[in-house]
Amino acid sequence: MDPNGHPPGMDDLLAFPLIQALIGRRSRRFALGATIPDGPLAFASRHDPLPLTDLEQLLVLIATAGNTGWHYLIPYSAHAGAKLPSYAAAAGGRTFPSAAGWHTSEVFFTNDDGVYAFATRDAPALVEHTDEQLPDLDAFLAAHRARIRKLADGRLHLPPNDAYISPHNAWSANCPGSTLLIPVADVAQQLIALLCVLVQRGVCVYDDMHQVSIDGLEPFCDLVDLQHPLPLSLVEQEALTGCAVELGSACYAGMLLLQAMGLGGWMFDGINWLAVLGASGDPAVPGLGFRYDHDPRWLMPNPTGLAGVFEGFCPPHYPSMQAAVEAFVERKYGAAGPYNATTPGPWRDSARVRSSAVGHDAAFKACVAVMAQAIYDRFGKFPGTVPSLFIRMYLQAHHLDLEFYDHHFQAGAYLPTHAHHLARWHAE
Repeated sequence: MDPNGHPPGMDDLLAFPLIQALIGRRSRRFALGATIPDGPLAFASRHDPLPLTDLEQLLVLIATAGNTGWHYLIPYSAHAGAKLPSYAAAAGGRTFPSAAGWHTSEVFFTNDDGVYAFATRDAPALVEHTDEQLPDLDAFLAAHRARIRKLADGRLHLPPNDAYISPHNAWSANCPGSTLLIPVADVAQQLIALLCVLVQRGVCVYDDMHQVSIDGLEPFCDLVDLQHPLPLSLVEQEALTGCAVELGSACYAGMLLLQAMGLGGWMFDGINWLAVLGASGDPAVPGLGFRYDHDPRWLMPNPTGLAGVFEGFCPPHYPSMQAAVEAFVERKYGAAGPYNATTPGPWRDSARVRSSAVGHDAAFKACVAVMAQAIYDRFGKFPGTVPSLFIRMYLQAHHLDLEFYDHHFQAGAYLPTHAHHLARWHAE
């Protein structure tokens, strides 16, 4: 241990080359305690599962969705003129990119002890740093540890059968000793953000699924071009795929850290995401316990949020889409928002920069709300053609059973960090 109580592996991590993480990145699925019962790679671990330590787990969480300081925002747009473009929704940046700085996702995770939320999307710069010096490590860790919230005892229950986990993952996913990270995106908020950007560009949408225009937009003909609207299904696909990129990028950032720490694991999507959110329909498999609804117009149940933890920007968590739009605008311009003059920032005169942003006046908000409410009324949910909340990728971290790789693989199946992980991170 170093004077701060960190294991020697921490020094290895801080000096680990990025290029080695990139080239050495592999899905390494065989954990301590795992078994492959038959086939060419059959093997049974001789060891018990070994859970991640609190420090190991925290580092994986930070790599996946940690706060990295102030978001620099978009510095210029011809549509904004002399003002600052006001697309972003978060003042803080994270370890992965997000379309226009919207950051609509949060990470949940589960281990042997429980189910947790790791809330960082609205975090300010948790620890200041300069170009010459990284943040104080202990303060950085403590600030992120404080953002973990326990939701339930015991590991998230997902039966290892085809209804919940793909057979090629069932033997190893969510296994004892592992930490399973679950990034969840608020597609409803993503769509509100996208509609705001469209209105800033003078664009509206029409319902191409029913081949009808959006009623009530006529009073806003000076804001948007009513003659050349975009198809709703295209805009909603853009919102969904934007979320998917955000979720995948977060998992990939965490995946790179696994190589640097010598942990096993992989990013994957072979788990029933509706069941994870709580829409399995089986009381014995409650998942994360999110609210969900059914409607004859929908092919599948639609999860919308977990009260007080992660609420989608749509009914029933808001009484109307007007209220959801107001909440989104408040996130941007209210206290701690990216366009509030009192929010600190990275510029020499952050108050001047933030306060110079393009605003959203009553007419602007009403225009966005008319489209959003029309979508909700027509389809019974928001968005109308894609889910309100969404999971695309998962990241699992666990301790490798090196004997499996030594038995079946040529040399080079794992990195030196894996070979020395127990000695460097678990010397005690």
